[in-house]
Amino acid sequence: MCGIAGQYCFDGKEPDTGLLDAMSERLAHRGPDGKGTRISGNVGLVHRRLAIIDLSDDALQPMENEDGTLHLVFNGEIYNYVELRGDLAGRGHRFASKSDSEVILHAYEEWGADCLSRFNGMWAFAIWDEKRQELFCSRDRFGIKPFYYTEAGGSFLFASEIKALLAHQDVGKCPDDAMLRTYLAWGVLDHTERTMFDGVFQLLPAHAMVVDHNGRKAPFRYWDAKVSSAISSGEDGGREAEKLLSILRSATSIHLRSDVAVGTCLSGGIDSSTLTILINDLIRTENPASVGARQKTFSVYFDDPRFDERRFIDEIVSTTCVDASRTRPEAGGAWDELQHLLYMQDEPFGSLSVYAQYCVMRLASKKVKVVLDGQGADELLAGYLAYEGSYIWGLLRSLHWLRAALEIIGAIRHHRGFFTDAMRQLFVRSARRNLLKGNIPQVLRYSGPLDAVLQRELTSTNLPALLHYEDRNSMAFSIESRVPFLDVRFVEFITGLPLDRKIKNGVTKHILRRAIRGIVPEPVRCRMDKMGYVTPEEVWMKEDLRPFVLELLSSESFRKRPYWDADTVADNYLAFLKGASAYSPELFRIACAEIWLRRFFDGVAAREVPLSSPPA
Repeated sequence: MCGIAGQYCFDGKEPDTGLLDAMSERLAHRGPDGKGTRISGNVGLVHRRLAIIDLSDDALQPMENEDGTLHLVFNGEIYNYVELRGDLAGRGHRFASKSDSEVILHAYEEWGADCLSRFNGMWAFAIWDEKRQELFCSRDRFGIKPFYYTEAGGSFLFASEIKALLAHQDVGKCPDDAMLRTYLAWGVLDHTERTMFDGVFQLLPAHAMVVDHNGRKAPFRYWDAKVSSAISSGEDGGREAEKLLSILRSATSIHLRSDVAVGTCLSGGIDSSTLTILINDLIRTENPASVGARQKTFSVYFDDPRFDERRFIDEIVSTTCVDASRTRPEAGGAWDELQHLLYMQDEPFGSLSVYAQYCVMRLASKKVKVVLDGQGADELLAGYLAYEGSYIWGLLRSLHWLRAALEIIGAIRHHRGFFTDAMRQLFVRSARRNLLKGNIPQVLRYSGPLDAVLQRELTSTNLPALLHYEDRNSMAFSIESRVPFLDVRFVEFITGLPLDRKIKNGVTKHILRRAIRGIVPEPVRCRMDKMGYVTPEEVWMKEDLRPFVLELLSSESFRKRPYWDADTVADNYLAFLKGASAYSPELFRIACAEIWLRRFFDGVAAREVPLSSPPA
């Protein structure tokens, strides 16, 4: 896990070392263990190191191959590097380090762009190929690791974070209005190659790109997984459940490969609880040195029982006897730290749950350098309750009448309260979109049958944003976050399963629940609610954050923005405070966007680098 950046000068001039240094400084939090710069002709590469695998100087980057014709900067982990290294050594390749970074170089030498299909991991990297005079750029299948780019001053620039690109005076001068309005209306980001900074783009997940003296070539997709639309023919799914657990156990095992301490983010949900218990079993059977004799877990809690998951966390802690650490975020801290959090995130975020995760990562950084997390399981296994509606609609459309009837009965039995609240929120959110001004692109997350919705959620409307939040929150505290549920073997297995293995009789993640029966405590395995890193956002926005929000909404800058009707927003917020209007996340998003606009576009502050260390 590291920070990378670079410059390719189309006019053949040498790169701007001052610019490269500035980009490097803005990525210091991603790599406090070392830094390096390499100039090769008209290409400059920058690396900030967070040492995880092979802590020696042999693994320093930018890294060269034996004859010095390939130069690599890499952010991420290739979990199957041990197996690939053995394969490449058998083909005559010689290694100077024990790092996974060097495996990428040799794999590119051996297979060219086809090397990407052999990697199981998370990555964003760039290889300067002197022989071809090409810069080869790639991002992992799901976008776990970021890769941003732009063109300015006759150069192609890339970096792990947008803030590094802003070191160039001509980059990010104004917002991308369409992307900002889409976020305000629908809460989505990272759903296209465009960002909320005009002229700044991201290399999409599962894409690669070549840059040469003629410019940037069109990115190309190197991998895809199609979510099956099938409904099972009646088998009980027992063998599939066994295979799921076997693949997930293997994925978790290789995600523990590390030369530094590894811990686990434990929310109390099914996904993180499953990982925690699998890791505890691996301690006994495989003895991973990275975990030690006792697993360390990190959790968030709240005093308000409506948002507190301690009863589920306690079940897992008592079952596993892990070394459990917990933190309680508070509203005052959220507002105080919002400036730093927004700077780390680069773009405004959807809810204060991002702050809860930020607090967990800060807690983890005191004990470990790597954490495992359950991200991705909800989109793969249809874990969000809203997916029920898409599933039932798809069953009706495909004439599976009996199956649809059973799902309706199951949904009413298990989730009646959720759907009642969801219908209320649907009307509230629709009305709040009227607070916004300008043309708003439409984003329909849940339209279509379940397979289409899950495909969309995996690749655009949900998972990419969640991975964005997780990467920036973890790297804000210089720790690496890993997501075993996005192991490519697990993803390809799950996407190929029939839909009724994911939802059945109103029960989400059905096959995972079956696979972990007898392994995960029943109160956790059978819980039907869905929380995650939820915060008392509505309570905070009504009470603790009230004076701050009122001041923000009455400010001159807020009133001049072209994105909302300031008077109507203020009236709407006052109605919420009086209990005359229900809460919805649009209120927070508008406030968050205003703070972001001030931070990155109002005055000179956007061009300044704050303290590299986040608040303690």
